[in-house]
Parts: sequence; structure tokens; C-alpha cells
Amino acid sequence: METKFKNVRCKDITPSLKGKIITISGWVHQIRDLGGKKFIVLRDGSGIVQVTVSKNEVSREILDAVESATLESVVQIRGVVKEDPRAPRGVEVAPIEFKIINLARKPLPLDVSGKVSADTDTRLRERVLDLRRAEMMSVVRIGDKALKVIREALRAEGFIEVFTPKIIATATEGGASLFPVIYFGREAFLAQSPQLYKELLAASFERVFEIAPAWRAEESDTPYHLAEFISVDIEAAFMDYEDVMKILEKVVYEVVRTIRDENIDDLRTLNYDPPEVPLPLPRIRYVEAIRILQERGMNVKFGDDIGTPEQRVLASVLNTQLYFITEFPTRIRAFYTKPKDEDSEVSESFDLVWKFLELASGSSRIYEKDQLIEALKSRGMNVENFQFFIKWFDYGIPPHAGWGLGFARFLMMLTNRGSVKEVTLFPRDKKRLTP
Repeated sequence: METKFKNVRCKDITPSLKGKIITISGWVHQIRDLGGKKFIVLRDGSGIVQVTVSKNEVSREILDAVESATLESVVQIRGVVKEDPRAPRGVEVAPIEFKIINLARKPLPLDVSGKVSADTDTRLRERVLDLRRAEMMSVVRIGDKALKVIREALRAEGFIEVFTPKIIATATEGGASLFPVIYFGREAFLAQSPQLYKELLAASFERVFEIAPAWRAEESDTPYHLAEFISVDIEAAFMDYEDVMKILEKVVYEVVRTIRDENIDDLRTLNYDPPEVPLPLPRIRYVEAIRILQERGMNVKFGDDIGTPEQRVLASVLNTQLYFITEFPTRIRAFYTKPKDEDSEVSESFDLVWKFLELASGSSRIYEKDQLIEALKSRGMNVENFQFFIKWFDYGIPPHAGWGLGFARFLMMLTNRGSVKEVTLFPRDKKRLTP
């Protein structure tokens, strides 16, 4: 779209525009002075283009403006497109007008061009500048495309997008990992998950999904945990855990396929090729996983969690990057998880694992009121705290199932970044509340 500041974006300046006069605006990404010529690499949200200033061919006014420009200054340039195979993408702009819109007045605390690396703390402290780096712009664009495809894939399966409350009266999944807030003089909490609300919505609309923030006040300080994160959740009536596993693997497949096809430049910038997603994804039952781990000398038993060290071993044995672990012990899953009819010690549940990292978790849900109350009591949870949820089980709750996908972890898989903090615009963890 043409505006008063530009009529073309950097990525769209190609040899096909040779001889055209265009107007562009953006940030001064790099400056090189070669005596008779000065080269400015201009960057906007779409990419970069080279601006070549021949000192004996431009006005004194342009030269003064170019000499004044500093790295990351915002400038507007009106110029002629010229073909040059030595320039990025084989094209450059010769300026007719050069205007500084906003001068960057301080030395940069971080090299936006990426030639000088910075540690993670510096990058997160100077996050706005860090997000201007080519690698981070590619990560964000891939995340944007992933969200688009997720929505399209779920809508194609008949799901509708919903939004559930984020200020709640009690814990969704039990436990103490809640952030309290003062709500008109009384205590409330930031939602850990949309779980209970999405179950109730599935009892009306049948198939729902939500992409929204959630909060967990966990003490974990690892590359894989955030206090505030984006969760992709679905819930579907008249489906069980096997049905929603198929939806999950199809969504993952569609996202990876699309990004490999449409985000080629971004993947090239990241020097990464996302893993293939062969359908159906491998599935291994929890009891089989425990047996494999025990055979390889790991100290695990039925009822234990399968953590990162164990998942590393499983990925190696299964010779795959992406797989499901299914049918976990009922007692180690959330209270709403449905036990298997033929063996109540085992649940209709699953995790989706990439290498050694859990990406998603899901299950069939309990849909009979008495069974739900018993599940709460068996875990020592106060049934009264969940009456807002349980009361609706008197009014026709259907069989249903769903899952939640951690978007930042998924984005790690799509971009080969090493931390959820790196793929989150402004991460929140134990140490970080700004920027």
C-alpha cells in the first residue's frame, strides 16, 4: 500500500523496476564509505536494499544528509532504481532526495547487522534492537506464518476460534503455580490454561480452539520455560484422544510444509531446514517407553515422569525427531483426564515430543459427573472450588477430547533456536519483567 512515506517496500525493489523513480523509508542498517561513493544498506520490515550515493553526482543537500545519517536512523529516500549484479538482489537505488526523519543519536548497545554477536542477556535487555536483526525478523515471520496455518487447518476441520477468561477464581489444574491478582478487592488468579472453559464451550459449539496467553508461576529457570506463554488449545466433542492426536499431527504437518514452501528466504537466513513430518507420527505407549528406558539402564519405573534425559534416549532409540508418547498413568495426569475403560490405572492421554522436548499434551476428558468428582477427591482437591465447572455436567456434557500446544516450543522446532526466550518477543521469566 502506498503511503506518504513510501510507495514500495525494500523486498519489492527488483530489476523489474529498473529506471523507475521510487520512494522508500526505513532504517540505516549499514554504512560503507569508499571514497567517491557511499553505500547505505536500508532496511524496512520486509528486507534490505542498497542505496548508492555517488558523491560527484548528487547535490550538496543530499551529501550533507548522508554524512549526518547514523546507524538505525530513520530515513526517507526518493531515487532511481538501477540494476547492479554486485548489489543485494542485483539492484540498487540512486537517491534524488534523502531526508532524515528521525536521527539515531546514541551509540548502539547491540550490533543490529549481526556482524558482532551478543550474549543472550544483552539481546533480551536490548530487545527492541535485537528484534531488528535479520535472524529475529525471520523467526517472527515464521511464527506469524505458523499461526496463520494453524488457524486455517483447524477451521478446515470445523473448529471455531474462541476467547476464554484470563482472570479466574481458582486453579485450572490444581497446584500452586498461580499468579494472584487483586480483583475488585478480592483475590483472583491469572489463568494457567483455558482448559475448563474450553471443555464447557465444546459442550455448546462442539469444536473450538483458542490461541492466547497463559501464566504459570513455576520456579523453573530453563531455556524451555516461561512465566507467560502463548498456548494453542483445542477441544472437540464426540472425539477421543486418538481423534485429536490425528488433528494435532495434521496441524504440525501443514505448518512445516507451508513454511518449507513459503518461508524459503527466512529459513536460508536461519540456515535451517525443519524436520520432515511423516504421517502418521510414531506412537509409543508409556509402558513401552518405560521398558525401553529400563533396558538402557535408566532409573525409571511405572508412575514416574518422562523428562528431558529420558526423552533424549527415546528419540535415539526410535530414530525420529517427532513422536507421541501415549497412555500415561492416570495418577500423574490432570484430574479431568479420562482413564481407559479396561484399565483405570492408565489414561487416554498423550504427549507430542520433539527430540527431548514436550511440545503438546492432550487427552480424552472425563464427561460423567460422578467420575469427575471422584477424580478430584482422589487427588486431594477441594470439590467445592470447582462447582462452577461441575454444575454443567448435569446438562448433557458429551464425550470430548483436546490438547494444548506450547507455541514458543513449537517455534523452536520451526526455527532451530535454543530457547523459548529467543523466540518470544518480550519474554517473561523469574528474572525479567522489562522491557
